Amino acid sequence: QVQLVESGGGLVQPEGSLRLSCAASGSIFGIYDMGWYRQAPGKQRELVAGIPSGGSAHYADSVKGRFTISRDNAKNTVYLQMNSLKPEDTAVYYCHALIATAIGLRYDFWGQGTQVTVSS
Repeated sequence: QVQLVESGGGLVQPEGSLRLSCAASGSIFGIYDMGWYRQAPGKQRELVAGIPSGGSAHYADSVKGRFTISRDNAKNTVYLQMNSLKPEDTAVYYCHALIATAIGLRYDFWGQGTQVTVSS
């Protein structure tokens, strides 16, 4: 089995910063795309940032210049550094990874979600 465990959410004031982490563990043959999504109350889940294995990161327009995604392949971990946070960034943030559990077998895995609240 594969698990994605997230950490780093919480309450922060506007213009503050938070760093989210997501570590993958279990029967992992290889990790391809990793990314972060978020879902605010009453809204659909949306892609925040993604980073393919060996590729360039991409971001939602709403977070460009404020958020940075990175990954440590040796630790099977993806990070999201969030700066200049705004109240509209408030949401549950989910980690996603496309993981091979064996040759030719790739699956989408999701973290449990971590709440980020931006409020004064």
